[in-house]
Amino acid sequence: MFILRDLLLPLQAVFSNTAQGQKRKAWFVYTLLAVVVPFTSSITSNLLRALQTLFGLKLKSQRFYAFMASPTLPWKKLWHAMWGMIPSPAEEERLMLALDDSMNPKSGKKIFGCAHFYDHAAKVNQSSYPWSQCILVVGLLKKIKSRWACLPLDFRFYMMKKDIDAESATATRRGQVLPFEDKMAQAATMITDIQNYFKQPVLIVTDSWFGNNGLWSRLDRETDGAFHLLSRMRTNITLYDVAPVCAGTPKAGRPRKYGQRLGSVDTCAAKLKEKARNYRVFLYGKKKEVQAYSQTVMLKTMKCRVRVVWVYRKTRYVALMTTDMELSVEQIIEYYGARWKIESGFKEIKQDIGSSKSQVRNSESVLNHLNFCMMATTLTWIYADRLENAPDRRHKIRGRAGFAFSDVRRIIAEAALSSDFYSVCPVPGQNPQKSLVRTLLHMVA
Repeated sequence: MFILRDLLLPLQAVFSNTAQGQKRKAWFVYTLLAVVVPFTSSITSNLLRALQTLFGLKLKSQRFYAFMASPTLPWKKLWHAMWGMIPSPAEEERLMLALDDSMNPKSGKKIFGCAHFYDHAAKVNQSSYPWSQCILVVGLLKKIKSRWACLPLDFRFYMMKKDIDAESATATRRGQVLPFEDKMAQAATMITDIQNYFKQPVLIVTDSWFGNNGLWSRLDRETDGAFHLLSRMRTNITLYDVAPVCAGTPKAGRPRKYGQRLGSVDTCAAKLKEKARNYRVFLYGKKKEVQAYSQTVMLKTMKCRVRVVWVYRKTRYVALMTTDMELSVEQIIEYYGARWKIESGFKEIKQDIGSSKSQVRNSESVLNHLNFCMMATTLTWIYADRLENAPDRRHKIRGRAGFAFSDVRRIIAEAALSSDFYSVCPVPGQNPQKSLVRTLLHMVA
């Protein structure tokens, strides 16, 4: 309960001291907790029922829906307050940021941010161009109680240029059509804002789609190692040796930047397999033996020197690339393996929290609802990090000993629904229905 108090008070302090601000800070905290409590999906009507039934708030539906559609909620200040509560955000003196995009399928035709986006992960029985929102997310990769987790820090809705040029209703906010911005520019803006806040070097861990010069060229590379990339490589990228140092009198003209052509990533993988050696790496929650080979090369696509690590499996390989020359082979493999936690984070936000089931239409409602879902996820992981001991895993799965996201949500629910919590966030004259709370907690146990 005291952990929850320490996390919620800085968020409440963001709101003004006016009568309206005092109401909103209570509504905000309880709405955030209603999203975390694992009773039902976090669609707006369910949140209202949770506030009325579980927490005893006497809210009229019209006022709550107006609050959820408010254009004046101070999200930027709230996110900065949330960032400041993350214990020891750096790993090995660097922030590790996972970057990826995700599809959020919807059914309504006039929902903000929706379009027919191409889904490269669509299954055989699914449409390759679902009606959905494309959300670009930056999350903090952090070890929490000996397991990796991804804490959402910021997000953007990606709008296609053709929809903006056509002045589509799904690309309109407050009556104005939004300006077009590609994914690389959106990602660079978010990463730069995060680096400016924490004032620490940043390692961006991403897949091959973002791990190229499209993002690298938009980051401020002149800030003495403030930004570095770690990503998977495409198999057809050509590698070059480092240019040899000229001995004796230098020749006229600009010195060579690239050395001998080494071939494609795929060609080099076949040549270098016999030179691979074994490494013991913390990967996917376990210590594993992997075969890998590392070499420093030049990339014309990135226009800089990078370190490539080929990780060999039984029949295939994975080629990883980083601009940070100080990383060891073990760190490169482990950090890229931790990137998968952003994919787990999408599942937590869309299915566990329930953002995919929301069908709110207008831009402010969509943005506020997704901000609540993202912030609830981050709050849950910060709460887990501040616990004295790692939570027990309630549903045992073979091969998985670490606690799950749902285990932390259940602990927060028990703290938020205790009678002592109302001394932290009082709602005068309003008491929750304790018998119903106990019944619901027993049902979800």
